[in-house]
Amino acid sequence: MQKKERHKRGFLRLGVMFAVSLVMAFIYFWIYTSVLGLELPKTAYLKKSNAQWGSKIEVLNSQLDRHDEALNMLQMRDDDIYRAIFGMNEIPAAVRNAGFGGVNRYEKYDLIDADGLLKNTAIRLDRMTKKTYVQSRSFDEVALLSKRAGDMASCIPAIPPIVPDKRKYRLSSTFGYRSDPFSGRSTMHKGVDFSMKPGNPVYATGDGVVESVGFEFFGYGNSVLIDHGFGYKTRYAHLKSIGVVEGMPVKRGECIGQSGNSGKSSGPHLHYEVLYKGRPVNPYNYYDLDMSPDEYSTLVQSTADASPKITLHPSHQKKVKGR
Repeated sequence: MQKKERHKRGFLRLGVMFAVSLVMAFIYFWIYTSVLGLELPKTAYLKKSNAQWGSKIEVLNSQLDRHDEALNMLQMRDDDIYRAIFGMNEIPAAVRNAGFGGVNRYEKYDLIDADGLLKNTAIRLDRMTKKTYVQSRSFDEVALLSKRAGDMASCIPAIPPIVPDKRKYRLSSTFGYRSDPFSGRSTMHKGVDFSMKPGNPVYATGDGVVESVGFEFFGYGNSVLIDHGFGYKTRYAHLKSIGVVEGMPVKRGECIGQSGNSGKSSGPHLHYEVLYKGRPVNPYNYYDLDMSPDEYSTLVQSTADASPKITLHPSHQKKVKGR
């Protein structure tokens, strides 16, 4: 019995000592953290480790800033110089700066990254990877086109579309705003008009491929659109007859038709346009009307030994007959 009592008292003492220890530990913890404002060793270690990783991420972001600036400079050169030289359209900013759509691929960072630093860095890395890929593809396109750079000189529309014999034509309308001959309103004239008798030969002003051959009763009449590549296209309108078909390659100085008075026209003339990247530009900047007819003929003959026989495209024979 006494032995039992001793065991009871022993357990009781142990329980009291354990309870006192817990109380003392709590008091110590409270004084250490709340009163003295100190951190537990593990907390301090984790904070230190977190600060070190935060510093590394900050350094990484600084490096990303430099790389992003360098990449932006490459993009500016690409759009303003390299692609512009070869008449290529700029890559839209929406394509260059596109992120990754679809599922939230950064959701995993939300639970471990309270301040969002790691998540934002991951997003920047992904976007820069995408921008670098787009830029790399763009340089591939430029490199491929640069192999044809030797062809560029012959493709740019650099001669008048007619023999510049001032006895046979009159420059009746220039590029820019003018009073419309039908409505009298001020409208934009997208090309130049060479007033002349019907039947004068019309020549391609640069190497290219015939993109379209069309007829518009209330517009261009019989017209030819040539794609020269490198961003350039030319249009020849109000023709009497056409000697080319869609998809046909043509050389600078090759006769493509005859001047006329078809479509919406106030008199016999050739309407000539130069388009660059889809926008009309002043043809005057691309030819020299002061060259002599002999110089022009020599230039034309160097690319075409003889003018082809002019025949109207079958789809236009019925429309032009009787004009």
